[in-house]
Amino acid sequence: MTTSDSTAGILFTDQYQLTMAQTYFREGIHERPAQFDYTFRSYPDYGTHQAGYCVFAGLDPLLAWMETAHFGAAELELLASQTTSTGEPRFDRPFLDWLATAGHFRDIEVRAVAEGRVVHPLAPLAIITGPMAMGQILETSLLNHLNYPTLIATKASRVHEAARGRTVLEFGMRRGPAEGTNAGARAALIGGADFTSNVGVSHSVGVDPKGTHAHSMVQAFMALGQGELEAFRAFAACYPDDCILLVDTINTLESGVPNAITVFEELQANGHRPAGIRLDSGDLAYLSIQAAKQLDDAGFGDVAIVLSSNLDELAIWQILSQIEEEAPRYGVDPANLTSRLMYGVGTRLITSQGHAALDGVCKLVAIEDGGTWKPAIKVSDSPAKVPIPGLKQVWRVTDSRGYATADVVATAAEPRPGEQQLVLHHPIREGVQRTLEQAEVAEAEELLRPVFHNGTRLESPTIAEMRERRAADVGLLDPGVRRLVNPHFYHVSLTQEIKDLQRRLVEEARGG
Repeated sequence: MTTSDSTAGILFTDQYQLTMAQTYFREGIHERPAQFDYTFRSYPDYGTHQAGYCVFAGLDPLLAWMETAHFGAAELELLASQTTSTGEPRFDRPFLDWLATAGHFRDIEVRAVAEGRVVHPLAPLAIITGPMAMGQILETSLLNHLNYPTLIATKASRVHEAARGRTVLEFGMRRGPAEGTNAGARAALIGGADFTSNVGVSHSVGVDPKGTHAHSMVQAFMALGQGELEAFRAFAACYPDDCILLVDTINTLESGVPNAITVFEELQANGHRPAGIRLDSGDLAYLSIQAAKQLDDAGFGDVAIVLSSNLDELAIWQILSQIEEEAPRYGVDPANLTSRLMYGVGTRLITSQGHAALDGVCKLVAIEDGGTWKPAIKVSDSPAKVPIPGLKQVWRVTDSRGYATADVVATAAEPRPGEQQLVLHHPIREGVQRTLEQAEVAEAEELLRPVFHNGTRLESPTIAEMRERRAADVGLLDPGVRRLVNPHFYHVSLTQEIKDLQRRLVEEARGG
């Protein structure tokens, strides 16, 4: 096995997962059924603006990895080569022999929220049940597969909302985290980007890859003495029906747009309709207004204007606000202009600039002992780090207005919300509670459903299906929750029964 091969399979985990697994093996509890919950602790906070919801992504690639990951001869040989500080084998032969037969995920069951759904902190998004040692080994890869994509899908959804439904292109491959940009591009498509420039990902998910040209093409023609206009003509000759020209290599308004118009007129004379121009620097709002005026005067009032250069949801929001105020001063219809805009969003999307990591965690919450499930607890001085123990379910409650009003975490045995009055507790802040009357519940949907059984994915949704889920869920959020800045709080609540269980376990742990 080469080093690169060892990074792709079941050794895609942290060392401490393996050392814990061997400890479980020596104690004879390695095959005892256990449950781990995957959650995240808080929404992304980008500094100047904050998220009020997240979009769940990365699940299908995780489950696909689980289908094939296992300890084969090569992996076991690598583990056998590890030694302690005294030169002794770090992993015993009996443990390695056990991994040779049981070191796979076919005995793991996963229930999870469907990929593409809107999700909220502290409520479990995935529940992993199975042999304790293999559940432990799964933890790191699970977090790696889910945290980053959820972060990027969330950012993409906010960009989509800011763009008011106009086309969003994901352009971040050159600035993203190595091969992680593949996961990021896929997540961006789930979250709301319409296309990506990433060719491999586009083909893998059945989306047409998008891209225009760079400044280097114009520079090359200039260096050869032919100039910007000839560069535009050459590109238009290759792509007469998909011609989008980057117009800011020399001077956007004095050279780029006029030269683009010349080429557009030539295309039109030959029976083609130009697609648009791209602006990649400067005051994008002002330049798009002035470019639109030149294009309108030349009879190209319907071609697209693609904006790029350090865009994110807040930048798009500000650009649109400026256009709506400033365009009428120059005789440009702001509604027509904004309907023609497209957005190429790169670095700030693929890196989730301002909030680079989702604080997702996977914690042990229950273990079986003598046929009985015993809840597990972790005590922390940080309330958000105290897990919700025991076997559980998560309900999304829709109120009489048709809005999602709360995600309710309940024990596995409790009835569906709406069948009785519920006293709900804040998952972190003690003493904060509210009562949910039966009449206030229009619908209660169980969010967690089986997605992995007997080593096989139970579904593999398309990008289109996941986009539809996101759009439907975002549409059920209060407008205040969807705000780009200082969003309103969405309720994640614990039932009285599960809150009492958590309190009791914490008190017992602290007492003894």
